[in-house]
Amino acid sequence: MDREDIAFAGAAALARMVRERQVSSRELVELYLDRIARLDPGINSYRIVMAERALADADQADARVRGGDVRPLLGVPIAVKDTEDVAGEVTRWGTAAFTEPAARDGELVARLRAAGAVILGKTNLPELAIIGDTEGPAFGVTRNPWDVDASPGGSSGGSAAAVAAGLAPAATASDGAGSIRIPAANCGLVGLKPQRDRIPLTPMTEHWYGLSVVGFETRSVADTALLLDVGAGTAGQRRYAGAADTPPGRLRVALSTKPPAVARVDPQLRRAVEETGERLRALGHAVQVRDPEYPLAAGNSFVARYLGGIAEDVARVPRPDRLQRRTRGFGRIGRLVPANVAERAKRDATAQAERINSIFSDIDVLVIPTTGKPPVRSAEWEGMSAARTLLGLADAYPYTGIWNHTGQPALSVPAPTPSDRGLPLGVQLIGRPDSEETLLSLAAQLESDVGWTQRRPSLA
Repeated sequence: MDREDIAFAGAAALARMVRERQVSSRELVELYLDRIARLDPGINSYRIVMAERALADADQADARVRGGDVRPLLGVPIAVKDTEDVAGEVTRWGTAAFTEPAARDGELVARLRAAGAVILGKTNLPELAIIGDTEGPAFGVTRNPWDVDASPGGSSGGSAAAVAAGLAPAATASDGAGSIRIPAANCGLVGLKPQRDRIPLTPMTEHWYGLSVVGFETRSVADTALLLDVGAGTAGQRRYAGAADTPPGRLRVALSTKPPAVARVDPQLRRAVEETGERLRALGHAVQVRDPEYPLAAGNSFVARYLGGIAEDVARVPRPDRLQRRTRGFGRIGRLVPANVAERAKRDATAQAERINSIFSDIDVLVIPTTGKPPVRSAEWEGMSAARTLLGLADAYPYTGIWNHTGQPALSVPAPTPSDRGLPLGVQLIGRPDSEETLLSLAAQLESDVGWTQRRPSLA
């Protein structure tokens, strides 16, 4: 394999190559550091690159390989979203308002390290992970490797841009309203929002009144499954990696482009769902067109949890004077949602989810758009007020937050064909609660048919 092929091989393939001594961890880290130095100035995906530490950890990983160690991610470089604590580094959350270095690794980073991963650096996000674009005054604008004038999405936009450009084989991400799936769709990646509580949020107990989860941005389903096993503590059983390796059988699939709330849906996203349905039908699945029952109250409940959670985040920063004006505006709007109202919205989610999930009484997977339109302009909402930004987010991303409210898994995968401008589009595979295995199995079959892992942005 040439160097570019190695850079785009993905976490699962690189783990195997290191284990079989086809490549060393140091060689991988040096490869990615070189690509970051050459390409990231035009993308701005990394907030900080931990080069010396990564090289030292790679040498230690290579020594373990020589000693016969077979950890699942031994020697594999990984990027970390700057919402995750890495010992000795300030967890910035996309802002200059935090100043104290983390005393220890967060639980997800600790599990990655225990599995042998080497941390390359920390990736950019918008302030406090609020919006579906990645820009802000502290660390600038992150750009989409497919078109630097387009948004990579957010809030995990730095992670997605790094993986799409071949600056890391995979990266951690988080999702409170679509922040894994939107960047995956915009950057042509696989992005799974796992079942709530599948991976611990430690040191936090919950975030945004239970909306938020953590996961990964990857190029392939196999990579997502491997990393989910590590994050969920099931690597020894290969619970999810095994599911990705297993054909799904004949599934009952429903297609829908009905948004959960009033929104304009671009015809290109309708086409993406229809084309995915055609592929699934050709693969032998029973495909029909059918809409879920979205209660109006569910949207209101989600918004209460989202805005109430943002208000809590704004209140906890040690230097609120350093927050951008829009973020402070989100905090003011969020303070209009009393804590008891947000808690009641969280409790109401159970009954609302039961109604939405009634569609799964006789189907296995629901296919819907990931976004309501193709990637928006880079820095689409820069300089706008919180209220105008909120309206823009609702219009661009109407399909994601509802599944944070219900808590069940939702997996964004690349659509069969790109947008009219050649940019990636994404569709979501939604399953009933605790159905990651089904989604990964079906997505792996679709990946083999569509071949999205062979796509690379020209910038990379």
